[in-house]
Amino acid sequence: MTPRKTPPDPLAREVVELIGTVVGRYHEEYDEAATGYALTGAQARVLALLMHGPLPMRRIAEQLKCEPSNVTGIVDRLESRGLVERRPDPSDRRVKLAATTAAGLETGTRLRDSLGDFAREPLARLSEAERTALRDLLRRMLG
Repeated sequence: MTPRKTPPDPLAREVVELIGTVVGRYHEEYDEAATGYALTGAQARVLALLMHGPLPMRRIAEQLKCEPSNVTGIVDRLESRGLVERRPDPSDRRVKLAATTAAGLETGTRLRDSLGDFAREPLARLSEAERTALRDLLRRMLG
């Protein structure tokens, strides 16, 4: 028999729902911004991940919560557009890393900057101290 879990208190439930709403809105606006660059949402997310540096395909799949075979197709399409390239991992030549090209970095930067309205509008209602507190709380929640 599975032990009964204590249901979340109403405040915790509301916080979870609000976080879900923010995340949903972010994904909608992210996908909309991606179409402005003729990218799918998944392609834009891969490009955003790679802006922090080259990654193995398996790590990209873990980050996107999808199968590595899906990532292969996404990277293939980004590579055909000259936004991403594959290169050998210097520490293990059997592993291929996906990395942004100069064009990919530029596109990723423009895409990220086009999301400014998402951040500006709701966050503008908060003072700098409130935004700092929100950031710190989110970091704490994520460990």
